[in-house]
Amino acid sequence: MTFHTGGCQCGAVRFRVEGDLGKASICHCRMCQKAFGNFFAPLVSVPDGALTWTKAEPTRFRSSNHVVRGFCPSCGTPLTYEAPDGVALAIGAFDDPATIAPTLQYGVEGKIAYVDRLHELPGRASEDDAEALEFLRTLVSFQHADAPDADEQARA
Repeated sequence: MTFHTGGCQCGAVRFRVEGDLGKASICHCRMCQKAFGNFFAPLVSVPDGALTWTKAEPTRFRSSNHVVRGFCPSCGTPLTYEAPDGVALAIGAFDDPATIAPTLQYGVEGKIAYVDRLHELPGRASEDDAEALEFLRTLVSFQHADAPDADEQARA
């Protein structure tokens, strides 16, 4: 059986999804932009009964009369979109988000115009920024590692 793990950036909230994930999408609506503090919200649906919170549960905020959004109470990482038709998890919260490619865009009427041109921006690796080298050399991350916790490994 396949499984997927993930959680927030501080590690206080962790989850496990048993089996295949549902549809992966991004939503451009203004509510999702605000909830994620970003241009859009990348989400993947989770089949009923497949989600287990392995280390605490998110705190929830009712963002509308139909939707509840979950986030870590300690670090604020956006984690869930919970609606009458099911639960979706933030793709970036998975330990291996590169394996979850969105296939659909919702709320395109709210899309910020320059989002379609982001790929045209010049890019560079962090180590190519000479002014930031000392900062990067001394940087110590306090984020939770992208790896399953011991209890998740035991159930694998």
